[in-house]
Amino acid sequence: MKRLILATGNAHKAEEFARMFTQAGLPCEVASARSVGGMPMVDEISGTFSGNARLKANALKLLAPPDTWVLADDSGLSCDALGGAPGVDSAIYAGPQATDAENRKKLLSALTGVPSARRTARFTCHLVLLGPNHEEAEFTGHCEGSILEAEHGSGGFGYDNLFVPAGYTQTFGELPAATKDELSHRAKAFAALATWLRLA
Repeated sequence: MKRLILATGNAHKAEEFARMFTQAGLPCEVASARSVGGMPMVDEISGTFSGNARLKANALKLLAPPDTWVLADDSGLSCDALGGAPGVDSAIYAGPQATDAENRKKLLSALTGVPSARRTARFTCHLVLLGPNHEEAEFTGHCEGSILEAEHGSGGFGYDNLFVPAGYTQTFGELPAATKDELSHRAKAFAALATWLRLA
């Protein structure tokens, strides 16, 4: 049984990961960063999802017991009409202390007048896993879709109630959590992680 600590202070992400580990039936005891005193402050200055995930993993690894694994996630939304924004700045798009609602409001404002055919976007997730014996692995997932002109649904978090995954007519904020767990960028990165853990 591996003991794994999630390098996130985001309660929604922790819940989503815990749910995915349970559904996958992986032999892991999953804990949040709260179990080691909380996620340390990390200056996410790498400019990439991969680099930011690694910064967070390394920061928590310094606090984690030596026999534990650490899993860090960095993810965000990239809109083609905005040159890839908000991208790595997704969580702070409207400012360092911005709420999810403020970030969504800024995104809708930035996309004002952009026709539906050009509102294509994707969620990206990078996972970095660090093990107790210097193991390192990285996994990536993407989810293509588009951004609506108004919010729909009250589920999910972040930009979920603006994002309609490709092939669907409802946002992540409207779709059941079980459906999101199959389609999302985080779910796809997690699937690769799960395969790796079963062989490790």
